[in-house]
Amino acid sequence: MDTKAIGIVENYVREHLDKSDPDPELEVFIVWKCKILQNWKYLLSTTLPDGMYYELTYNGDKEEWYLDAYKKFENRCIK
Repeated sequence: MDTKAIGIVENYVREHLDKSDPDPELEVFIVWKCKILQNWKYLLSTTLPDGMYYELTYNGDKEEWYLDAYKKFENRCIK
């Protein structure tokens, strides 16, 4: 499952790169994952400095993957 999840995100990222830029070296890594019954949930990111992260859900009943792409805007400490 990990290999499939990483491949889905890598394909998505490469599809959305600026076509006029050279193809960058990038690595996709798993930040967090969880399996509940037949379902999987992943949070992934890449080594690109774009602030993006990806939520990937596998629905085991339907054997379907769902991808959400997010942009991190800020990380703030509040005391």
